Amino acid sequence: MEGDFIKLNKKLLPLSWLYGLGVKFRNLLFDMNILKSKSYAIPVISVGNITVGGTGKTPHVEYLIQLLKDQFHVAMLSRGYKRKSSGYVLATTETPMKMIGDEPYQIKQKYPKVTVAVDGKRTRGIEHLTQDNETKGTDVILLDDAFQHRYVKPGVNILLVDYHRSIIFDKLIPAGRLREPLKGKDRADIVIVTKCPKDLKPMEFRVLTKQMNLFPYQQLYFTTLDYGRLKKVFSDSPENPDIPENLENLSDYHVLLLTGIASPKQIYYDVKPHAKDIKTLAYGDHHVFKQRDIQHINETFANMPSPKVIITTEKDMVRLETTEGLSDEVRSKLLVLPVRISFMLEGETMFNENIIGYVRKNSRNSILAKGKDDYQSDDSNRAGDRPRTISFRNN
Repeated sequence: MEGDFIKLNKKLLPLSWLYGLGVKFRNLLFDMNILKSKSYAIPVISVGNITVGGTGKTPHVEYLIQLLKDQFHVAMLSRGYKRKSSGYVLATTETPMKMIGDEPYQIKQKYPKVTVAVDGKRTRGIEHLTQDNETKGTDVILLDDAFQHRYVKPGVNILLVDYHRSIIFDKLIPAGRLREPLKGKDRADIVIVTKCPKDLKPMEFRVLTKQMNLFPYQQLYFTTLDYGRLKKVFSDSPENPDIPENLENLSDYHVLLLTGIASPKQIYYDVKPHAKDIKTLAYGDHHVFKQRDIQHINETFANMPSPKVIITTEKDMVRLETTEGLSDEVRSKLLVLPVRISFMLEGETMFNENIIGYVRKNSRNSILAKGKDDYQSDDSNRAGDRPRTISFRNN
């Protein structure tokens, strides 16, 4: 059920109250225009959350890339969490992962023709993407994990909410995992409840919709995770015919699920019914695998009965690929499980049409975009000022 992964530390609620005061004051400064939010004459779509930990940002960003890349020049801008560089970095397919972070690296390797850049200061990053000779042909910018980054005023603000960690039942950090009070969801144009079980009943959708308590100007969607074919991480490892092609072929296998992501439980629950049995090695989000970790992985896998495989995520794969010390057995049976999202309740068509329509309407080459300042004031971007129909903001 929704919220079933939430664990609260009620002893820390006083600290959460103090933290909340600070966040509310910061948001008030933006709402009063004391701290400035900057809008841009180019479509900007932000994908983020108001919780600490994974809500499925990367597969949703990849969905947007797939949706837009054949019609527009798409750029993805991230802060590049845990990278070993500073300032603005424009990625190439040869850029090392440590210079841009694992998620931007994953996306650049997967979509080499898409522009990928990192900058902790998103306003500066957008200015580079729109002004530098290499990238000034950009048609639309996707901001990764930027819901709290209010110095940028996106044209479309997408808020992701994990079905299993519903913001309705969570608390502010450190007692819970909310980054800001629940009212923050009012800034979203689109709210997506992610990682939904595939067998949700109509009544459950209605309950979730009522709980979210959105304004008329906000759209609500539900997505679930789908998995692709299992693929070997190391193509140069010894050929091994005893490798399953998909989850449905795991019934005779002992599986070691190896993850370094924020919320691996949904993948565990999705893989477990297909495997003979499953063992987990779960590390923290963006974990850098050290030699003691590699030794533990090698030993754990060596002690498992055959037939056996290791399954990991795409984000973990990009870090494991450059890790030394994995045993030949591990390398030959380490598989990556690709993940993608799909919309429920036939929401895909409406979502796609709205996103594509927004980008077309607000592109720098659009006739409509030339006159946008005639009918759209800057103040109308504030969520909650007044009831309005669904309309993506023309920044």
